[in-house]
Order: sequence, then C-alpha cells, then structure tokens
Amino acid sequence: MQRKDDILKTNPLKKRDGFAMIMAILVILVISTIMALSLALTTQTGKRTTDLYLYEQAVLYSKSAAELALLDIAQNGCSDNFNTTFDGIYDANVTMRYIYTGAVGGCTNYFNINTPEQNGSVLMDITISVNDTTLASEPIRYFRRTIQKL
Repeated sequence: MQRKDDILKTNPLKKRDGFAMIMAILVILVISTIMALSLALTTQTGKRTTDLYLYEQAVLYSKSAAELALLDIAQNGCSDNFNTTFDGIYDANVTMRYIYTGAVGGCTNYFNINTPEQNGSVLMDITISVNDTTLASEPIRYFRRTIQKL
C-alpha cells in the first residue's frame, strides 16, 4: 500500500540545495582572492629581494672603488677620474678633487687650503650603478662621498 501524503510533503533538503550552491561560489571567490593576493605579494617580494641584494653589493663595491682609486693614485700619480667595473654588472665612477696647501705638479683638480692637517687628502665622489634591466627592474644607483688621506 502506498502513502499519498509522502508525495505532498516537501523535502527540507531541496530548499538548501540553492543555498549550498551560493555558499560554494562565495567560498571559491574568497579563496581565489586570497590566492591572487598571495601571488602578487610573492612576486613583489622576489623583486624587492633582488633589488636589495644588488643595492647592498653596490654599497660594498663603493668601498672597494675608493681603495682601488687610492691604489691608482699611488701608482700613477694624480688623476681626476677613475672608472672600473665589478663582476661585469657594477659600473664604478670615482671623481677626485685633491686638497693641498700649495700647488702640486700634475694635479689639475685641487683645493688650496691653509690648514696643514688636511694637506695631502683627496675628496672622492663615488658612483656605483647597475643599469642591466635583466637583473633589476629599475636602475640601481649608489652615491658616496668620502675624504681619504694620501
């Protein structure tokens, strides 16, 4: 024997089918948004890490460029500029101005001063730059000014 009242009753699960679908779509949207943000942050972090590494290397190479310029002065005498390349990536340009109490033969770019404490010094403007777009997303440039005793 068949009951006819079961056919007339509505199933409570059928009302929830539409709600479950909406909730599933919302969960997918939230997860996809979180994944897109994490992917964007991951790419930015990689770029920043590379740029920071290249910048810190430029800082270290500026100290080496100053020492190499002093070595060049000791070997060749006065020179106004010193250019070199480190690792084929970093270009170093050192512009020098000498500090003397009187005129010195061979030096064209110097300050005349009256204090003997600073006699025989050199003012160095050191510029380290990375212009390779395959390594860094933007040009990296570091500038340093230093006074060295000769």
